[in-house]
Amino acid sequence: MSEAKKILLIDDEPLARNLVLEYLQDFPQLQVVAECGNGYEGLKAIQEHQPDLIFLDIQMPKINGFEMLELVETPPAVIFTTAFDEFALQAFEAHAVDYLLKPFSQERFAKSVQKWLSQPQAQPAAVKQLLQETPVNPENKNRIVVKEGSVIKIIALPEVMYFEAYDDYVKIHTSQGFFLKKTTMASLENMLNAQEFVRVHRSYLLNVAYLTRIEPYDKDTQLALLKNGNRLNVSRAGYAKIKEVLGL
Repeated sequence: MSEAKKILLIDDEPLARNLVLEYLQDFPQLQVVAECGNGYEGLKAIQEHQPDLIFLDIQMPKINGFEMLELVETPPAVIFTTAFDEFALQAFEAHAVDYLLKPFSQERFAKSVQKWLSQPQAQPAAVKQLLQETPVNPENKNRIVVKEGSVIKIIALPEVMYFEAYDDYVKIHTSQGFFLKKTTMASLENMLNAQEFVRVHRSYLLNVAYLTRIEPYDKDTQLALLKNGNRLNVSRAGYAKIKEVLGL
């Protein structure tokens, strides 16, 4: 007999978790290793149990499902349980990620589980691509969530002076210092308001609220001077973007 697959439930509604538990009785090869009521608990449980599959609600207090997944080094397979709008559902479908639109039937649940059982290795990569390429979480565009050791910190975007590319990570520079987040500059640029954060250089995304002036540096480069005294290289294309945003 093959080893049972480990399942994790993350949903702030006990009734929703109970429904999933009830439907899972038809799949004895799937073993629920933990239930979590929020993203903090979910992140800890993923690290502890290393589940094969999680059922994940999106709208949860404190941090939502997407923000929690962004903090996971290697996301497991996910079946989202959501009441999200049509735009977000189209994003899931484009990335071959499965979801259950609340309220969902037992038949629809079984179909989703069978889909995962038929291709369990394909989904984690699809989830990672979804998080990087799709602005699926418009209501939380005013903040960014990072993890420092075991501490989760929520940074308000107006506190961010600039983002800096740093290997596989991005440095988030604030007046309180910098924080690391495993994401890409392209993903951030896709998420952020282009009138507030400008890609001034391949290595920098600048919050224009912290810009004091721009000075010539060499033939193809300018320097952006920030309110805290920092100086950032500005490429020719980045300079054109800043002038457009500032109406110069």
